[in-house]
Amino acid sequence: MSRSKSKTGAAAGAPSQRMLRVAEVIRHELSALLSRGDIHDDTLSGAVITIPEVRMSPDLKLATVYVMPLGGDKVDDVIAALETHKRFIRGALAKSVNLKFAPDVRFRRDETFEEASRIAKLLDTGKPLPPGDT
Repeated sequence: MSRSKSKTGAAAGAPSQRMLRVAEVIRHELSALLSRGDIHDDTLSGAVITIPEVRMSPDLKLATVYVMPLGGDKVDDVIAALETHKRFIRGALAKSVNLKFAPDVRFRRDETFEEASRIAKLLDTGKPLPPGDT
């Protein structure tokens, strides 16, 4: 019987506890940076930005930050402004997060609200499920 290198008890591709913990610390620090107004940008200061999730790579060197401005307005402008200040954000994270390497940060649009809305609309249609899909 051969042994695989995957961790036992964890689902394939599931994030480790450390990845989840570091992602949550980064999420809190980014939220604090934005709420304090430490990033001086007209686009960011005029928007209330939600950071619902941060996902870390297994080596903790890449953080994918999902962002959504309140109301969903000007998402592309907010992401572009955050990308412009990526170097400052990474430096601020390096000071506050106790890691060997400061993670590189990339920003993505959070689509979970749209997906939830789409699923809710599908459920509200009232169409019966096809046979065998119960």
